[in-house]
Amino acid sequence: MYKGIAVSPGVVVGVAYCLDGPLGQSEVRKLPDEAAIPEELERFDRALRLAAEDLDLIVAKVAVQIGGEESDIFRSHLQILRDPSLLAKVHEGIKGARLTAPSALQAVLKEYASVFARSGQELFQERMADLRDVFARITAHLDASPAVDPALAGLGSDEPIVLVTHEILPSQAISLGEMPIAGIVTEVGGGTSHAAILSRSRGIPAVSGAAGIIGQARTGDQIVIDGRDGIVVLRPDAEMLVAYRKMQRDFFELKDRLVINRDQPACLSDGTLVELLANVNTVADAATASGVGASGVGLYRTEYLFLTHPDVPDEEEQYENYRKVVEAAPDRTATIRTLDLGGDKTVPYLGRQHEANPFMGWRSIRLSFEHPKFFEVQIRAILRAARHGKVSILFPMITTLEELRHVNRLVDEARRNLKRAGIPYGEDVKTGVMIEVPAAALCIEALLQETDFISIGSNDLIQYLVAADRDNPKVAHLCDPLSPAVLRMLRMVFDACRRTGTPVTLCGEMAGQPRSVLVLLGLGLRRFSMSPAFVPTIKTLLSSVSTPQAERFTHQVLQLKTRDEIRRYLTERLHEISKDLELFDFT
Repeated sequence: MYKGIAVSPGVVVGVAYCLDGPLGQSEVRKLPDEAAIPEELERFDRALRLAAEDLDLIVAKVAVQIGGEESDIFRSHLQILRDPSLLAKVHEGIKGARLTAPSALQAVLKEYASVFARSGQELFQERMADLRDVFARITAHLDASPAVDPALAGLGSDEPIVLVTHEILPSQAISLGEMPIAGIVTEVGGGTSHAAILSRSRGIPAVSGAAGIIGQARTGDQIVIDGRDGIVVLRPDAEMLVAYRKMQRDFFELKDRLVINRDQPACLSDGTLVELLANVNTVADAATASGVGASGVGLYRTEYLFLTHPDVPDEEEQYENYRKVVEAAPDRTATIRTLDLGGDKTVPYLGRQHEANPFMGWRSIRLSFEHPKFFEVQIRAILRAARHGKVSILFPMITTLEELRHVNRLVDEARRNLKRAGIPYGEDVKTGVMIEVPAAALCIEALLQETDFISIGSNDLIQYLVAADRDNPKVAHLCDPLSPAVLRMLRMVFDACRRTGTPVTLCGEMAGQPRSVLVLLGLGLRRFSMSPAFVPTIKTLLSSVSTPQAERFTHQVLQLKTRDEIRRYLTERLHEISKDLELFDFT
């Protein structure tokens, strides 16, 4: 059994198809003499042109079939193809070291891999997949072979297949949508990789970070993916196979049943109304939110727009992107979060610096304050997009009242500048604070006096509260949303919001976890924002529990002293309410 990272939800029982090792490794080859260099350079340039033609077609295809945001991934590949410094390195390998074009590409790739690995940041290492993808495409044209790995193109079996490989490149993820792939298991990659985003868009269950599986799996092996919590089982025994097949069948049958309820109101069994919103990264995600019954977009993460661009998107690009999100959102309602880069998400054009602990350092709103011109451009673009719907602006990682006052001044200044320039913008735009730093939660009373609303980013709030990196397997167990300390801090924040009448939304992972939702309801929360995939599940849960029930559950939970006691108690209550919904609990 392997414990990895849940990248794309779903339970799958299938047959493994293995691609061995990291893609693109080959022996180094040299040209016979200097006379061969001009011809090799010409061969390389021709392959570049053909690769660019490929990418132009893919951009158009992906934009139509999936969405404009996903097609931006391949636009970024075109930028890599045209990067003069990168191409100069390949040319130097051919001319200076007399390498063949494929070997020169491999040498440059190895150099970048070394630099990115030393950075220690997951996102840099994930971006290597994009470089490998582009280089593989060029190499394919150098060798007159298909751009996508022939092994993938040859998957024509009628039986569902689970692809097991070191990593999936973005262009392969696109091709997999047209093949009988039931699931994907990779040794590397994470939830922010482009391949992960594409897998979710395609609805392909996936688990990454299953270290060592390549050395053990063989093509034809029975394999199980539990995408709810990142579990992979290789060659399950008969008893386990029966259990997982039932889980797979139940999962998909229940998923189909839950979607039928998407048009029903989100309310408790006693009629208490609850608002279910969607967390989205792309325009396509916002459109998906409408299809699952969400009442709006509770969190639009703008950083994914920046991550797929070679330079800072200008005001018009940002405005068009935000406008499309608002127009695609249910009821044209969207909360747009300003740039939340840093930590595990960085871009070279905003400057990079080594930090011993990047999650505690130069990130999020702190980075925006460091680049006031870029920040004003983003605020202006959001204000302009607000003409097309009901838009709120959310500021991440606010820690102090001084920061809140500063950001409010910047918003006022952006409004004045737009008015002075005669540029139309939305007049009634609420601004809010994301509570994800314990210091902000402890000073919540002061913050509530100067903000329109708050959203709780439970993922970061929890890891900062317990001083544990949620991505570190040695301490990740401490990042438990059901720990007594977390629940007490949330109660403190909710109580303060109730006293002041301030709207509050929770938009972390626990908003889509049934056991956590039971407690949050009892604490008084009535606005949840989650992955669109979880909306039907939570809507069904709401209809199965009353306000007095939830309050009774929560009263009992707050008397318990350990997370294990809380977990056991809530598991029993969830089982009483609905055995089916246990299948969707990720807590």
